[in-house]
Amino acid sequence: MVREDHARLTALYDAHAAPVWRYVVSLTGDHAGADDVVQETLLRAWRSPRIMNDDPGSLRSWMFTVARNLVIDEARSARRRHELAVDEVPDAGRDDDTDAMFDALLVEEALSTLTPDHRAVIVSAYYGGRSVAQTAEELGIPAGTVKSRLHYAVRALRLALQERGVTR
Repeated sequence: MVREDHARLTALYDAHAAPVWRYVVSLTGDHAGADDVVQETLLRAWRSPRIMNDDPGSLRSWMFTVARNLVIDEARSARRRHELAVDEVPDAGRDDDTDAMFDALLVEEALSTLTPDHRAVIVSAYYGGRSVAQTAEELGIPAGTVKSRLHYAVRALRLALQERGVTR
């Protein structure tokens, strides 16, 4: 039985694969896709004993109809609509920076509510990455004053952010 099935499938392929493939390529212009459609068409014909027993002309006509329907189904499929062929593989995706941008705007707005002295120590120490001694030297004030201003500036900044909906 297996040899008989193999012989039938081989005969079916030899008689009809090339014309069906050319037909599918003329419909789609896709050589690789045509191979898949021909394979599915031959498989459907082989699985349908009634079709296999028809005369060769009606069998080929049936196969062209099946192939055309497979091409139409593929064109209508969701997979086809969402896939785009590209010449080059795109670069790896990167994270969206929108949240970081909004956070930065929010902090900038909150910083603008601080007094100039408090804002200066925050910017120098936290954003400038300077130590208390370096901040004191840069601003020309004692280190103790820098510590005090940082303490009150952070409290004021926290309050300003809470007023804008930022919660801890």
